[in-house]
Amino acid sequence: METDWLKRLNQLKPANLALTDGETAETLTYRDLYRWSLSLASRLNKLNIKTGDRVSCLASNSLEYVALFFALQRLGAVLVPINFRLTAREVDHIVSDSDSKVLFYEPQFLEIVENLKHRPHNILPLTGSEGVRQSFKDGQEQYTEFKGQSDDAVMILYTSGTTGFPKGAILTHKMLFWNSVNTALSIDLSEKDCAVIFLPFFHTGGWNVLTTPFFHRGGHIVLLKKFDPGAVLALSARYRATLLFGVPTTMEMMSRTHHFNEIDLSWIRYAIVGGEPMPVPLIEKWHAKQIPIRQGYGLTEFGPNVFSLHHSDVVKKAGSIGFPNFYVHTKVVDASGKPVAAGEIGELLLQGPMMMQGYWKNPTATAETIKDGWLHTGDLVRFDSEGYFYVVGRKKEMFISGGENVYPAEVEQVISQMPGVREVAVVGVPDSKWGEVGLAFVVTDFPMTETQVLDYAKGNLAKFKIPKAIQFVDSLPKGESGKILKKSLKELAVPTSHN
Repeated sequence: METDWLKRLNQLKPANLALTDGETAETLTYRDLYRWSLSLASRLNKLNIKTGDRVSCLASNSLEYVALFFALQRLGAVLVPINFRLTAREVDHIVSDSDSKVLFYEPQFLEIVENLKHRPHNILPLTGSEGVRQSFKDGQEQYTEFKGQSDDAVMILYTSGTTGFPKGAILTHKMLFWNSVNTALSIDLSEKDCAVIFLPFFHTGGWNVLTTPFFHRGGHIVLLKKFDPGAVLALSARYRATLLFGVPTTMEMMSRTHHFNEIDLSWIRYAIVGGEPMPVPLIEKWHAKQIPIRQGYGLTEFGPNVFSLHHSDVVKKAGSIGFPNFYVHTKVVDASGKPVAAGEIGELLLQGPMMMQGYWKNPTATAETIKDGWLHTGDLVRFDSEGYFYVVGRKKEMFISGGENVYPAEVEQVISQMPGVREVAVVGVPDSKWGEVGLAFVVTDFPMTETQVLDYAKGNLAKFKIPKAIQFVDSLPKGESGKILKKSLKELAVPTSHN
């Protein structure tokens, strides 16, 4: 299995555009990126970075960040991207837990760096006059050896844990390779493809939904430091992007910009959507723009591109994540570990070469997640008689009301179809009579009443699934990937007398 992608691309597609800075319009070909990785690896080698050493990076998306990623692979070192929105205490935990030998930072985050208790021997700026750009300009010394092997760690991504400190998922070269193969087979990637990437590099969506698969195929990535709905569409038009990636929240925000109606997006063959099911009215809005939607599913620990729903099925099979990608094996099991039948709900288990190596320095969490060669996702799913999969919720989000299991994702899917409902999230809250009941947080396009929402739900859901209260809010709290933060919603819950 080839791990030195840039070397091959420099030989086969040297003039292909690899990267463009969406703000400055600076571009790098695969030849440029390869040569930069060689000279930067030479500089890093002088810092005595060896195979297996961890190198943290506290920065937003940039050309320098990508160059660092590839340069570290030459040395067999491991990149540890850090969420730049964390506090100094949280950053300190990741730097310490990963035992990082070097910390690269963007100058705007210097205050966080200065307040770290655990300081690596080398702390260096990533960007600016003293950053890694100098190695690109010099380009004299080159480190041509490539030490990264198939089963070696290439990246540790710290997932945002719901309790305690986050866990570091160990991603390997093999994992990135097979995720790329699966992605290419699923969405027909080629060197002619282009996409605008705005999800941050501390998130698997920033690196591995499209970016690394594109690099494997010789495609073109346009980088943005942060999500700007108008800018994403404008850049997609300017560079003739062929694919668009987002979550329902970002897709909704883009559809509300004037760019959506005014600019030519005809080069986009479809938009890939993950995170949560996309409401049918929003799907239809994009379809009216002649941009098909492909719903998908993935997670940091596996893939992350695991399932894909063909765009021809997106309305007919609304809410489905489709079928597993080519080299993904699945099982759906009940609480006792026995496979369930079509239509029944169980936990999704995954197996394949896209599985993480484990959680960094956390054998207990690893053993709880990977059992007998299967990764336990913690997601509850069902599949229909035709084999289409549907996510019904997280095991931790499911609640029991009057002895019945209630899956928030199913309730959300129904309420989201109500005209005027822009977003909805359902959580279980304590209730003296039923144990727990559903509370729905709803964002609307125009004023509506609790009774109107509940009446709509009554016509589409069994009685025990219907929320006992509706709480209207201006917006839903979301993480960096655009996913709704259910834990934060529970803290916003207003006590209700509904019984």
